[in-house]
Amino acid sequence: MLNRITVLLFFIFNYSLLIGQAPRSYTSSEILLQLKKLNTVGSVLYIAAHPDDENTRLITYLANEKCLRTGYLSLTRGDGGQNLIGPEQGIELGVIRTQELLAARRIDGGEQFFTRAYDFGYSKSPEETLKKWNKDSILSDMVWVIRNFRPDIIITRFATDGSGGHGHHTASAILAEEAFDAAADPTRFPEQLQYVDVWKTRRMFHNSTARFFNPNADLSHLIKLDVGGYNPLLGKSYGEIAAESRSMHKSQGFGSAKQRGEYFEYFKPIKGDTTGLKDIFEGIDFSWKRYKGGKKMGDAINDIIKKYNPASPQISVHGLISLNTTLEDFILGNQEIGKMVLFSELYDKIDELTSNCSGLSAESVSKDFYVSNGDSIKMSHYIINRSDIEYRFPQSKNLFNDSLRGQRLLNNKLYSAATTEKIDKPFNKIYWIEKPIKNNRFNTEIVGHPELANFNQFGRFEITSENNTILQIRPLQYKWVDPEKGELYRPVVITPPVMINLQEDIVVFHDENEKKMKVTLKAGRDSVNGKFRIYIPKDWKISCEGDGAYEMFISSKVLSSNGSDYTECEFFIPKKGQEKTYTVVFRPSKLSTNQRINISAVVDGQTYTKGIKEIKYDHIPVQTLFPEAEVKLVKLDVIKKSKRIGYIPGAGDEVQACLSQLGYEVVVLTDDKLATENLAQFDAIITGVRAYNTNEKLPSFKQKLMDYVNNGGNLIVQYNTNSWAGPLSSDIGPYKFKITRNRITDETAKVTMELPNHPVFNTPNKITDNDFEGWIQERSIYHAGEWDSNYVAPISIADPNEKADKGALIIGKYGKGNFIYTGIVFFRELPAGVPGAYRLMVNLIELGK
Repeated sequence: MLNRITVLLFFIFNYSLLIGQAPRSYTSSEILLQLKKLNTVGSVLYIAAHPDDENTRLITYLANEKCLRTGYLSLTRGDGGQNLIGPEQGIELGVIRTQELLAARRIDGGEQFFTRAYDFGYSKSPEETLKKWNKDSILSDMVWVIRNFRPDIIITRFATDGSGGHGHHTASAILAEEAFDAAADPTRFPEQLQYVDVWKTRRMFHNSTARFFNPNADLSHLIKLDVGGYNPLLGKSYGEIAAESRSMHKSQGFGSAKQRGEYFEYFKPIKGDTTGLKDIFEGIDFSWKRYKGGKKMGDAINDIIKKYNPASPQISVHGLISLNTTLEDFILGNQEIGKMVLFSELYDKIDELTSNCSGLSAESVSKDFYVSNGDSIKMSHYIINRSDIEYRFPQSKNLFNDSLRGQRLLNNKLYSAATTEKIDKPFNKIYWIEKPIKNNRFNTEIVGHPELANFNQFGRFEITSENNTILQIRPLQYKWVDPEKGELYRPVVITPPVMINLQEDIVVFHDENEKKMKVTLKAGRDSVNGKFRIYIPKDWKISCEGDGAYEMFISSKVLSSNGSDYTECEFFIPKKGQEKTYTVVFRPSKLSTNQRINISAVVDGQTYTKGIKEIKYDHIPVQTLFPEAEVKLVKLDVIKKSKRIGYIPGAGDEVQACLSQLGYEVVVLTDDKLATENLAQFDAIITGVRAYNTNEKLPSFKQKLMDYVNNGGNLIVQYNTNSWAGPLSSDIGPYKFKITRNRITDETAKVTMELPNHPVFNTPNKITDNDFEGWIQERSIYHAGEWDSNYVAPISIADPNEKADKGALIIGKYGKGNFIYTGIVFFRELPAGVPGAYRLMVNLIELGK
């Protein structure tokens, strides 16, 4: 059941504050476009399954040509995909793609919403998807968004007939059609109705994608709309803006060319009053006249637009201030408006327009980007009026000096104030991953919103004009100057007093020798002292040694608590931001067992178990995560002979680090090293995922790599794609094969050893069915197909109710060595510590040795 705070959060944060973004200033033409949007009260909701599924051209057109409030509801955050820009996977990838969607919406003018569905990876059927998500749970989320957003039109990217391929795609259409009806039905999810009213959307369409699959598809029976126009206020066509928006999906390699000229979108009527329509907007009044007493609001806004002077936008300030009064009268006279978010936000929109017209700018910045709970933070506040409008500081107490009470803000004079505040709030977490994922859904009560502010302290600026109070709310941010990039902003984050960062979150043992790992304690405030504690699993031995400064006392004593043994060390760190490093020594059990151990720090009687991790990419704000400080210990029964491996980086994975844990010496082969090194020194060479998609020079080294294989080396090529997002420019093996989109999505799918006597299953490790247990998310992706007879396919795998596919692993003997192409998802399984994946990879490396 949704609680009160859920609803308030939807209201307060529906229009995202630009956390980690520079304050935006608006040109006169952009202000005029804002005024036109203020005079339009209609809305459209676009629904699909993932980040990148949205039609950015259509969203751009709806938001900036029709001036409609336009939302994109993505059922997932894209957690289950692959990453072209770095090693992040799973929830970390979902964090990146959430921010990429927000970056896209800032460009195309749309708004962003989500359900709580977790992207568990590729699904071959909507039935599987709806079962894993629990259909009614996600349907409830969609109904909640619809009842809040109250769209006139809903548009789906995908159809219910399965033509979208991915099970998530089809499921998004099935759920959207049911949500269309359920949102208007008071018997469906009635617990929501104490906060929102039912909402009957006028009509629903499917935005046809038929021409993507068949350029000659007959679309004459569909409603068409030219969305390729040019917006003189923005100085760009909708195709140009859409390309900039879509290019924010950098983790998926979706950089797009800017298109100009007419472009038609096609729509199939699905539900609602769609009979005989020739235009998807036909018969819908998007003006204020649709509401009782709304004509007065519309007339007032039209008058502001009519008198607007782009050379002197401040002329419109008086009309905007008066508009607040008109809006208040309108809302008081319309009880039927009920719980509509639209009207609760209009006051803020009008205040923002008032500020934009007068060049009024305000910001709050801190002296640091981290602050610990219980600590104090210094803040600086700035405000400037760049017009002749008579703004005054209020008579009441505010951020600025008492001497300024009631004083006028002079034109182009920067006013500043400094404040210090003690923080008594819990440390920040990205809200949807605060708790572990449960049943393929994020375990949170907050529905719809893409993010919450990382720091719930804001600068509250109040000024007056014509006896009206204009309120400016600004997020507290950290600002600095980078020598290369100039002025930058990032969110201010509340942290624990101590954070525990692990060198590795998985430690792999292939024998009984001890291993060492660095653990670093980072102080979130000055003078942090406490106890550092590591719990010890049965039959393992663990000790810790201090390493570096700020250490009061170290003991390697073993204690017990609640039946669990642990080793404990005392620590002291004098200054915020400084670190204390421990070397943890693990002595494995003789048994081949996997264990998880927790690492904690006790400060002032409170236990802390979080580390800190930043995700930094230029196209999105810095994201700060607080992962649990726990390490997985993996004891393998594995035999290895080789010593030195070359690794050619791809799109980003952690396979190289995983192989290093097995005791291999792994050398990264850059283009320069590939050109100059003698490859014979390597027992095997492995390419990272999508290496041939992301490294345009790699095909030029084909002959050298084939010579390496011919002379006895093993070349293992992990998956690549052969699509518009990552085409291959040449053959990559000694014999021809194709790369398909075939995959095995069931991580428990039966693996059959078609060639049980092949060395890959027997040497140096005997591979059995047990080695394919405990895998995560999927078995394999982007299989080989139509391979030359010189290749053998030693395994076949079948998803439920499907024919077995042999393309997950092909091996070709070439000269004295072996060329191997594999779609097996080692890049997921090795970082997850799956023993069988390690054993199989070792056998590939050792093949023929």
